[in-house]
Amino acid sequence: MGDRSIHIVVTLGAALTLAGCGFADVRSPVPEFMRKTEADPLPPESPPDVRRLVHDNLDAVFVANSYPRDIKVSPPRHEARGIGWTACVRAEITSAIGKPIGTQTWRISISAGQIVDRRRVDADDNCDSESYAPI
Repeated sequence: MGDRSIHIVVTLGAALTLAGCGFADVRSPVPEFMRKTEADPLPPESPPDVRRLVHDNLDAVFVANSYPRDIKVSPPRHEARGIGWTACVRAEITSAIGKPIGTQTWRISISAGQIVDRRRVDADDNCDSESYAPI
């Protein structure tokens, strides 16, 4: 019975030692060939055609009864976090009761060639300093 216990302990010790080699990351003190390699970063998305995207998807940015006019867009910028893009959109709009509101600005988020989010700009946004082109 004693020989069997020693055999089990030695086998478990060897298994644990070998299992530790599979989890070596780039900071571990093991030889280079035993280290886990880091994943390659995702390739950046190509810049979207914001003018066409907004033109083809006005309902994704504006409410249907706001009747947007004089629509202008800024060039796309990489998002600070993530792999998507952002752009600013300006337009003259009317209220729900039909009265002109004036020029309003939104920041849109673009991912995989789709407008995925929009929000009104606030003081922290840099949309005031952007250059705009009509669609």
